[in-house]
Amino acid sequence: MAVEVTWWGHATVTVADSGVRVLTDPLFTRRLAHLRRRRGALPPPAAARADAVLVSHLHADHLHPASLARLAPGTRVVVPRGAVAAVPGLRRVAAARGLAVTELRPGESVTVRAARPDSYGPGEVTVRAVHAAHDGRRLPYGPHRVPALGYVVHGTAATYFAGDTGLFDSMAEEVGACDVALLPVGGWGPFLGHGHLDARRAAEAAARLVPVSAVPVHYGTYWPIGLDAVRPHEFHSPGDEFARQAGRLAPRVAVHRLAHGESVRPAVAR
Repeated sequence: MAVEVTWWGHATVTVADSGVRVLTDPLFTRRLAHLRRRRGALPPPAAARADAVLVSHLHADHLHPASLARLAPGTRVVVPRGAVAAVPGLRRVAAARGLAVTELRPGESVTVRAARPDSYGPGEVTVRAVHAAHDGRRLPYGPHRVPALGYVVHGTAATYFAGDTGLFDSMAEEVGACDVALLPVGGWGPFLGHGHLDARRAAEAAARLVPVSAVPVHYGTYWPIGLDAVRPHEFHSPGDEFARQAGRLAPRVAVHRLAHGESVRPAVAR
């Protein structure tokens, strides 16, 4: 098994590679401010089992202290440099749960080792931070100096987790050769601003990156309360639309459209 990907909803994904479990942007709540989980059961307790957690940026639906509080003591949490100073809730949870917080800038890396090595690999991966074109502040306020990040997990495979990002000119160069791309294809509202990928732009990202496989994420999970009848196709359709657009723009890329809680072992051989 080179890599296994499990999508729990929104931007929350488990990547299992080389015997290491990496969890992205954990969000384990039914409601967040004006957002309600509209599809998929809440992830089970096992979803919080990870050797490392990657937090892409400081927005509340990506850095959620109450979800981080479900992690086992000693879990490594990788965040953008400046996040600890900017988010008091992160500091409190890290201290209370004994989490090992590592801050990275684009281009920096950290080695992650499995707490319990198994027979699936050497028990070690490298996580490299890359640029993301997104406002990474803790809204509605916060310092502009905290960057939004994507991450590339290097193990048996190279898996790119884009976090939240728009297209940017150096995307393919910064990410490098990747086997699997976890790409955001929507959002939690009927309109997406700059610094996001919709289904078409995510397909263009796939065409630039040319991974072997792509998994669409960040859609069809949370939706604003009271907007259930407003442009509902914007909530339901991005996964299918990404698959259609990728078939046109990136026909060499195998698209795996997962249901909430579903896993796939995507092809990685070139």
